[in-house]
Amino acid sequence: MKTVKQKEIDELFAVIVQLESMEDCRKFLSDLLTETEIREFAERWKVARMLSRGIPYTRIENETGLSSRTIARVHKWLKSGKGGYTMMLKRLKMTETL
Repeated sequence: MKTVKQKEIDELFAVIVQLESMEDCRKFLSDLLTETEIREFAERWKVARMLSRGIPYTRIENETGLSSRTIARVHKWLKSGKGGYTMMLKRLKMTETL
């Protein structure tokens, strides 16, 4: 398989930002990703939200069934990633207070 070029990745991101509704997002991602991949993304997002609320690893493990390794990986990205988790957590918090 040929390597995906940055231009192609940027085109995908451009398409994603054009999604106008939850239904658009659901349709597009359901065609683009497998059900397992969507669930994995959702699990990571749930872990990020739980970590941001200070929930301990053991409780997250018990509630999600995910390994401490997966939780640690999300924690690492949350603390020292590109800032995407933090950005979206702040946006979510802002909409919850409206």
